Formats: sequence, structure tokens, C-alpha cells
Amino acid sequence: MNGGSVGELALTGGEPVLGSLAPVSWPRTTDADRAAVLAVLDSNVLVSDRTTEETAIERLERSWAEYLGVRRCVGVSNGTTAIELALLAHGIGPGDEVVVPALTFVGTAMAVVHVGATPVYADVHPLTFTMSADSLAAEITERTRAVIPVHLHGLSADMTAINDVARRHGCVVIEDAAQAQGARYHGVPSGAFGNTATFSLQMTKNLPTCGEGGLVVTDDERVADRIVQLRQFGETIRADRPRRYVSHRLGFNAKLNNVQAAYTSSQLERFDDYHTARRSNVAAFLSRLRDLDGLTCPSEPDGYEHAWHILRFVVDVDRLFPGVDAGSARNLLMRALRAEGLPATRYQMMPIPEQPALRSLCRQTPASWPVTQDVIDRSFTLQQRHLPPDAGPLLQSFADVIEKVWSNLKVLKEFAEGTDR
Repeated sequence: MNGGSVGELALTGGEPVLGSLAPVSWPRTTDADRAAVLAVLDSNVLVSDRTTEETAIERLERSWAEYLGVRRCVGVSNGTTAIELALLAHGIGPGDEVVVPALTFVGTAMAVVHVGATPVYADVHPLTFTMSADSLAAEITERTRAVIPVHLHGLSADMTAINDVARRHGCVVIEDAAQAQGARYHGVPSGAFGNTATFSLQMTKNLPTCGEGGLVVTDDERVADRIVQLRQFGETIRADRPRRYVSHRLGFNAKLNNVQAAYTSSQLERFDDYHTARRSNVAAFLSRLRDLDGLTCPSEPDGYEHAWHILRFVVDVDRLFPGVDAGSARNLLMRALRAEGLPATRYQMMPIPEQPALRSLCRQTPASWPVTQDVIDRSFTLQQRHLPPDAGPLLQSFADVIEKVWSNLKVLKEFAEGTDR
């Protein structure tokens, strides 16, 4: 263990490794980002209506499409709206079922409901936390029209297996890559495998904007054209003529604005450098933790390149805290980690189909997602603090924290047994 990682737990009166919880310092806004935003403000071209010159939105769309190697990219208001418009552009609506993973952000399933379709939930793989192709196959019915694999935490789902299942059943595949900017699957960028893919630019993401935003990418020109119409009241906006205010389909006001696009374009200029630094920092961090008894670290399977958006750690609570309820053991570990200064959190408090807003719409029972429930019960996450390129030293301090807590597991076990009686 490195210096600072031994001694009595802060939870029981010892000195913490870190004086306080590490603050969030993401996104990193530079002078280049400020200049890009000011240039848009000075131009007074603030919305997505096209002019005779290329807008900041169009520049971002072109740059992200080139980055992924796809034909089209359409900027929209946020990542959830991106999924909604993608579904609508593929003709998904009332009477249709869409399979989503039981472990994801609630917006994935809510987008399905918002277009009038019904979400059906597949379980996840216990190590990657992404959609299980076997569970997907088991949940497909004659009403299934689409599949939304989520590249959760920055790791691609198994797109070969998922595409194979979807193809056999004639389903559209819409990748939810909200957390996976920079991830790759067998050399192909996440977002370039399905019929269509969606991204979030929300400020916590690896490629952020200064607030909210989203992108939809596709090789299908017709789908892209529909999304362009759908994001602005069903209108066709062209640079060579004034706006006509004619709606050709029921659309939305779901536009990205030029300030947001300019900020993200500026971030994209150093995106690869940040991605490379993050991968190096996280690798060094995890290398110190992989041999800790009863702790399963996030991993990168062969053929995958992780974007490391969120780090999820799974604890073997039966081994470390026999006889103690899994949730109680996890919460005690999180209290100990947070007392030392590591901001351990939970990502999703329950499987998505058990969310109160979605529970009444689900025809399945919890037996359909046992892995999801187990992962939620036994894991904690680290979010945002590891995203900056200079987070290496902080991550080493976090490793000190985890090593210190693990060196005091006997104390925690006694503590848990005392509070559990």
C-alpha cells in the first residue's frame, strides 16, 4: 500500500486519507472553449435555422460523423430526445415493443414510453453490465420492433451477438451510446454498429456541452432527414430559401443551439488527448485494486476499448460479510470509503422496470433480471472525478482509500455484525 493508506478508519475515529470528498472538476472549460462560445454570441446566429454559412451545429454534426465514420449526424436537445426521435424516425410507436436493458438510466425506457411503445427488459452480463444477448433473445415476441443496447458506463455492449439476434427477428437496433463517447468494439467506434445510435452531450459526459445536448448518427439518409424534420416541428429548413413554416410531419422543438454546439466542438479538439490520458490514469488506478479480496473491478474484455465514463465495483458481500444483508454491507463500505474522502455513490437504486413511473407498464416479473438486481445490491460507483486528464494523482489517493478500507475489513465486519443485530 502507498503512504496514507494504513491506520484506523476515519469511520471509527481515525485520520481520513483525504480531508474531504474530492470536488467535481468536470467539464474542463478552457480559453479555447470560451472563445468558441463568444464567437457564436458575437455572430448572433444562436439557433439551428440554417443561414448561407455553416453553423456551429452543422460543424459539430460533420465533425462527429467523421469521427465515427458514419454518413450523418443530427444535433438535438438532449440524449433522451435523441432516442425518442430515432425511434420515431424508424416508425416505432403504439403497439410496438422495444427491448432495453434492465440496468440503465431511466431515460432509455422513458423514451420508449414517450413514443407510445412498450419497453421490455433484458437482463445484463454480470461483468460488463451491458445487455445479455441470451436474455434479449428470450424477451423477443411478435410485437418486438426494436432493440436498444446501452453501452453502459462507457463499455460497448456485445454488438455482434445483439445484432445477430435482432437480425434474426427483423428488429431495428438503436445504440444508446450516451455514456460511450470514445469507446470501441473490435476497433469500431461505439455508435457505428446499429441502424442508428444516440449520444448525450450533457455536461457530465466524456464529450460534454455547457449544459444539455444530444446527437443522433446513422448511415441511413432517410432516417437522418426525418430526424432533422422531427427536431423542428416537422419542417424542412434549407439554406437556399427563407423558412416557410410548413410542417410535413408531427415534430417537436428539440433543437441543439449553436452555443452548445460550439462548446462541444471545442472540446472535441482535445477529446482524443483526454481519452488517452483517462485510459492511462484508470489503468494505473485499477492495477492497484485487482488483487483485493472480494472486490471485482471494472474490466475491459478482449476486443473492447472502454471509455471509462463510470467505474463500477462489485463486492462479494457473502465472502467479506457473511450473514449480513447485501445492501447493508454495501452501504457500510460506502460510508467507510466516503469518510476517507472517496465519493462512492450508487448508480441506479433499482432495476429500471421497478421505477415507480414505469412499474405499471411492465408485463415481466423480477425473475427476468436477477443479474441486474444482484449488481445493484452489491456494487458502488465512482463518477466524474476520474474524467479530467490530470486525475491520475487523485485516483492514486482513491486507491489509498480503498486499500485502507480493505485492510480494515475485520473492523467493518465487526461493525456490521454489531449494527445488524
